[in-house]
Amino acid sequence: MGTISYRVGNALDLDQLIELYRASTLGERRPVDDRERMRAMAANANLVVTAWDGALLVGISRALTDFVYATYLADLAVRESHQRQGIGKELIRRTQAEAKPANLILLAAPKAVEYYPHIGFDRHDSAWMLRVGREID
Repeated sequence: MGTISYRVGNALDLDQLIELYRASTLGERRPVDDRERMRAMAANANLVVTAWDGALLVGISRALTDFVYATYLADLAVRESHQRQGIGKELIRRTQAEAKPANLILLAAPKAVEYYPHIGFDRHDSAWMLRVGREID
C-alpha cells in the first residue's frame, strides 16, 4: 500500500465509485446495480471526502450538511483491503473539519455498530426512520 491521499468533492467516476462500494461491503446495503441512483447519490451529496491509494479509490465519506448545525454522514466506506489502517477515521476527521461546527450524525451499518463508540461517537437512542414506501399514519 502506498501513501493515502484525500480529496474533497463529488466529481467521481461512477464505475470507480460502484466498485468501491462493492469492495467495502457497503454495496450489500446500497443500490449498486442501479447506476442512475448511485450517480444521483454522489451528485446530490454536498460534502464528499475520498481516500486514494495512487489512482485507486479506497474510501469515501458521503454526507449532507448545512455546515452550521447538522451533518448527516450517509456513507462511510473503506475498501476491505485497506481497512484497519486509519482511513475511515481520517475520512471522518476530514468530514468533521469541512463541516464544522455542525454535529456529525450517522446510522451505523450492522457490522459497524461497535466501531463508532470506540472512536468517540455517542449513541443516540431517539433516532427514528421512515423507510421508503412507508406512509405517515
